[in-house]
This record gives sequence, structure tokens and C-alpha cells, in this order.
Amino acid sequence: MVVITHIVGGLGNQMFQYAVGRSLSVSTGQTLKLDLASMKKYTRREFSLQQFNIHADLARPHETPVTRSRGFLRRAFQLIQRQSPCQHIIEKAHTFDPTVMSLGGSLYFDGYWQSEKYFASIANTIRSDFSLAAPLSSGREAILSHIRTTNAVSVHVRRGDYVTNPSANATHGTIEPGWYEAAMQRMAERTDDPSFFVFSDDPAWAQQNLKSSWKMTFVEPQQDGRDGEDMHLMAACRNHITANSTFSWWGAWLNANPAKHVIAPLHWFRSPLHDDKDLIPAAWERV
Repeated sequence: MVVITHIVGGLGNQMFQYAVGRSLSVSTGQTLKLDLASMKKYTRREFSLQQFNIHADLARPHETPVTRSRGFLRRAFQLIQRQSPCQHIIEKAHTFDPTVMSLGGSLYFDGYWQSEKYFASIANTIRSDFSLAAPLSSGREAILSHIRTTNAVSVHVRRGDYVTNPSANATHGTIEPGWYEAAMQRMAERTDDPSFFVFSDDPAWAQQNLKSSWKMTFVEPQQDGRDGEDMHLMAACRNHITANSTFSWWGAWLNANPAKHVIAPLHWFRSPLHDDKDLIPAAWERV
């Protein structure tokens, strides 16, 4: 028997998909495998979990349920799959589904699973799995040294496809400068001498629009496929201001310090069709 999780999307989404599979593989004592078939067709992002010390094998086609992405091979896969069926678990909503945690047998997870409730019971294991597989690049090592000498607060500004992709914009929307100003002010009220480290996929916009009387360092993004290192730089900060982005969600969550303070947007989604009540951990503040 096996637990397989369908991987698609950017790094943050891939991490949620891995985490739910890992949680069920631990609780059932089964092997975890990743289905990367959709990533071969996904042009906006690449598979990136290899940056971490994950514990998973790759699924073979005959092990996975027939999904809409199989195209002309659908009938062949149906014939093969009859020999080795997997229970196909499709995410019904963005909210936490507790029935998932009691499932057994061979399982295939298809969805985003964006709630720590799916893996809170093995939080230490997930953080260990998402430790970096290689040392930081020299440039990022210098930034880490700077972070460690200050009362650092990570600030994430997500633009990218939230601006350029109409569908992503309609679902998520962007966070405006006024919100960041209010969040930094709130953080400064409970943090002595904060230093804000700003991470963004649009650094020019961030530098032009984020103004503050506090110390600010704009971390220049690198086009080297090692964005997991930037996430770990976020996690090295003492406190966090996230965007409505799974990337900065993980940057804050990977910080295991129980005394950390995290500020997240009150509205994660622009679209009212999505319920985010289980996405933000209870200990985080929403503004």
C-alpha cells in the first residue's frame, strides 16, 4: 500500500501537498510517493521540493488514479489501474476536512490542502523534511548573518501572476502599500527596534511603494532556482508579515519559535468563493 500526493503549482503549494501526504504516510506506516505528471505540463513553475530533505519516491503511472490530465492515455491507464487501485481523495473545499485524517489503505491526494491542521501532529517532522538539502549560497549567507544581528521581521510582497494573470488576480488580488504600512506599524508597537527585511518577486515596486521610518533591507531575488533558500531566510527572522501567499506562509511557519509574532492579511482571497478560516494558524494575527 502507498500514499501518493498530486504535485502542482508553485513551491508553497507543493509543500502543502507534500505535507498532507507525509502526514498520512506517517500515521498509516505507508510509503509516500509524489505524482509529478502535472508538473511536466505546468509552465509557470517547476518542481522544487528537491531543494529540501524530503522523504518520498516518485509515483509510476500505473499507481495513480486516472485524472483529467491523462489525455489520450486515459483508457490505457484505466486498464492498468484495475490491477492496483488507489482511493482517489479529491479536496472538496479550502477548509480543513477532518475525515481525511482517519483514512487508510492506498490513498491518492488531489488538491491543495492549505491548512496546518493536516500535519500539525508531525510539525517537527515536516520542518525537518523542509530543511535545506544544500548550504546557502554565499550571497544569501551574508543576508542571514545580517538577519541574525538584528531584531528581524520578514515582509513578503507578492506580485507576479497576482498582477499579470486575470484568474489569479480575481482569486487572490494584491496587497496594497497601506496595508503593509499598517502591519509594520503594528509590528513595531510590539517589537523593539525592528529591522524589516523585504522579500518580493517585484523588488522595484516594493522599493517604490513601501515607505517606513524603520530600518528596511530589500532582499534582491535571485534567478537561480533556489527560492527555498529565500524562504529559509524569512524563517530565520524573529517575526513575520506575510502576503496572501503560500510562499510567505511557509516562511513564517518554518520558524519554530513559539514566541514569534506573525501578521497575515485579514482577507487571503479576493474571491468570496474561498473560505480561508483554516488556512491561517490560530496564533497568527490577522489585520
